[in-house]
Amino acid sequence: MGIGLDAVTALSPTGDSRAGEVLRLRREISRMQRRRSDDALLPLDPAFASLLPEEGLLTGTAYTVSPSPSLVLALLSAASRKGHWSAVVGMPTLGVEAAAAFGIDLSRLILVPDPADRWLAVTSALAEVVPLIVVHPASRARDADVSRLSARLRDRGCTLLVAASSAGEWPQSEGSIRIDDPHWHGLGAGWGLLSDCTVTVTARTRRAPMPSRVQVRLPGNRGLVEPLSVDVSSSERRGPELTALPSLPSEDSPRSTVPDLELSFWAEAG
Repeated sequence: MGIGLDAVTALSPTGDSRAGEVLRLRREISRMQRRRSDDALLPLDPAFASLLPEEGLLTGTAYTVSPSPSLVLALLSAASRKGHWSAVVGMPTLGVEAAAAFGIDLSRLILVPDPADRWLAVTSALAEVVPLIVVHPASRARDADVSRLSARLRDRGCTLLVAASSAGEWPQSEGSIRIDDPHWHGLGAGWGLLSDCTVTVTARTRRAPMPSRVQVRLPGNRGLVEPLSVDVSSSERRGPELTALPSLPSEDSPRSTVPDLELSFWAEAG
């Protein structure tokens, strides 16, 4: 199931030197990456391991994910640290510096920011040699095209993450990974800087239809995924609580019943 010159040339709107660049890139990736992955799973960050029953992404399948750059980078990070190539198609706002902060090896990251209506052809070509791909579809795919791409994923052992809106899931999807309830921290009333974001990540798959959830900082203070052992309390989002002051003695209370410590407190408070 090789990819011919005609197919590669179709990736370029004008058939110019960009087709040659795609061929060169394909040869380079083929030299460094196995033609087909022998691994049944691609690793996930430890903070996400409990989300999926296999504790990793199944190869040869597709998952629907939230179109969040932070979630996308977090899902790519563990595989990249293990030496796998990855690609992101159709997400022009994805930041390279943010990718590096998540621990992604930029020398093994392929970015195709704006493939326009050729997003499906680009994704299909990359699936030949890249084991982990994220794509943000620019249009709805036909059922026949989805079936052909799914067959290529199975044949090459490639995992596809489809960054789609909450309106629907990718056809023939193995499962979904979504983020909800984001809370940014660091800003006060007109002061401060955004420091980190707390989100709830929810996953469900065909093998585990009941949703599983984890709460993480995405990103954390250092740009990485940070699991939270406890829920961020609502008081943290509201700000510090005021300490209750001791009650004043009533006029009917005898003076001798007021503790010396309480008298000292009110004397200092003025």
